[in-house]
Amino acid sequence: MSGGSVISPALAVALLVAVAAGVGGWARLGQARAVATATARAVVQLLAVGALIGLIFRTPALAPLYLVVMLGTAAATSGRRLGQAPGAGRAAGLAIAAGAGISAVVVFGSGALPFDTRSAVPLIAQLIGGSMTATTLAGQRLIDDVTAGWIEVEGWLALGATARQAVLEPARRSAARALVPALDQTRSVGLVVLPGAFVGLLLGGATPLQAGRVQLLVLVGLLASETVAAVTVTRLLSAGLGATRPGA
Repeated sequence: MSGGSVISPALAVALLVAVAAGVGGWARLGQARAVATATARAVVQLLAVGALIGLIFRTPALAPLYLVVMLGTAAATSGRRLGQAPGAGRAAGLAIAAGAGISAVVVFGSGALPFDTRSAVPLIAQLIGGSMTATTLAGQRLIDDVTAGWIEVEGWLALGATARQAVLEPARRSAARALVPALDQTRSVGLVVLPGAFVGLLLGGATPLQAGRVQLLVLVGLLASETVAAVTVTRLLSAGLGATRPGA
C-alpha cells in the first residue's frame, strides 16, 4: 500500500467498532457487546489463519491437508443444517466436493491460473465456501418446500411416481432459488459493489485489468461451483425426502 496514511489500521478498526457500537447503542439495538465480541473473534481468527496460510505457503505439502480439513468442516457444517433430511451429511459433502472440484479443474486445467500453492489454496477455499453456502440454501429450501407441500408429494406417490420423481419440481425450484445471490453478485459486480478479491488485488498493487481478470475467474468459478452444488444436493436428498416426510 502507498504511504500517506494518517491513522494506523489498528486505530481505524477501533474507531469503526466504536461507530458500530455507538450507533447501535444510540438506536437501542442491544448489539454493542456483540460487535466487540465479533471483532475480537475476527482479529484472533484472522491472525491464526494468516499464520497458517504463511506456513502452508512455506510448506506446500501441507496444502492438500488444509483443503481436505476445510472441505470436511464445510460438509459437517452444511450437513448439520440439513439434519432433518436422510443422508444429509453425505449429500452435503458430495455436493460441496463436486462444486468446488469441477470449477477448480476447469480453472487450473485451462491454465487460467498457475497451479501452485499461492493460487490454488485461496481459490479452492473460496470455491468450497461458495459451494457450502449453495448446498445449505438449496437443501434447506428443499426440506421446507417438501414439508409444506407434502400433500402434493403424496399425490405424486399415489399416482405411481418414485420418491425422487415426486420431489423433482420442489428440487428444481430450491436449486434455482439458492443461486439467486450468486447470480445477483455476478450481474451487479462493479455497479453495486467491488468484490473483495478485486479490492484486495488493487490494494496489493495489481493493475485494474489484472484485478478484474482474477475477480472474473472467482465470480464465474463461484457461479459454476454453486450451480453444481445446488443441483447435486437437491438430487441426492430427493429420494429420501420423497420417501419420508421431513421431521416425521
